[in-house]
Amino acid sequence: MSAEARPPRHNPLQEIFWTRTGLLLLVLVVLSGVCLTISGAMPLGMGRNLVNAAGTGTLVSAIVGFGQTLITATAAQRALVSPVIEESRRTLRELAAEYRSMNKEFFPTHVFEATVQPDPALNRLMMRDLHATRQYFFRGFSARYAAARLLLSQAEWELRVIIADPRDATTLSGRARYLLRHEGAAADADRIQRELSHEVSMGLIGLYLARSRSTRIDVTVIADPPLDRLEMFDDSVWIHLYSDVSSVSTLYPRTLRFSEGSFLYNMERVEFLRVCQSRSARHFQLAPDTTRQEFMALYQKVTGRPLTEEAFRELETEFHVFQHNFSIAASLEN
Repeated sequence: MSAEARPPRHNPLQEIFWTRTGLLLLVLVVLSGVCLTISGAMPLGMGRNLVNAAGTGTLVSAIVGFGQTLITATAAQRALVSPVIEESRRTLRELAAEYRSMNKEFFPTHVFEATVQPDPALNRLMMRDLHATRQYFFRGFSARYAAARLLLSQAEWELRVIIADPRDATTLSGRARYLLRHEGAAADADRIQRELSHEVSMGLIGLYLARSRSTRIDVTVIADPPLDRLEMFDDSVWIHLYSDVSSVSTLYPRTLRFSEGSFLYNMERVEFLRVCQSRSARHFQLAPDTTRQEFMALYQKVTGRPLTEEAFRELETEFHVFQHNFSIAASLEN
């Protein structure tokens, strides 16, 4: 509730009028007027003098009382009422600032509901955050979208990604369960497993193609990463809630954006850097000058499968098709 909902009466005349003292002064003035009126109609003599004296005395008392009350009301206003009003306003300002701080720390700045197609508003805002950042952290399954965003931008960043280990069966099964829920009874588990493994391969190709858009790309491969996708910039963190069971009927889940300095931002950043420095995870690096042969050797280390020139060209073509389709669906085409 605002402190200005009922403005206080700062005018001392109003203070006098709305009190019992004001009513008493009004009675005295009326009584004085009645006495003077009556005395004017009376013949000369002792009675007229008494009534006239009573009316004059009452009028003088009313005037003096009005002056004293005005002085007292003004002093009381300055000494008592004004400090209380100012203190109330200051307290309300502090409470409002505290609530704003709590909102920034614990509540998202934006909430995007689950959709069956990429949300253009979500992607435009995320690209704006990407253009304003120096570091881009991504934690997800294959990093296809991170690579696509980099190739759609015209800047240079430090990119760190955490992706799923394609050599670990548990890693694929966690994401497969989400897709199985999405596709329903007609879902083919073996087909989904193959598609997920192919997505990781395409994500690695995408990171290789986007290496020139980054000062360096640090790749951390872990078994069974969290189901929720994380994208973090200098000023915000985006969490895509694949774990939200209410959005299993949609391909793109509910997404929350938290600002820098919030509890979620700090917590996710600390956890992300911890995983990136973990000795139990596998770490790789791509640089702008990484050659194709060096990448093929890295690809084999990550996936456990060799990469031929023909397979490389096929994956490269598929990734460009994916990037083009994503840019159109998300309204990010130039």
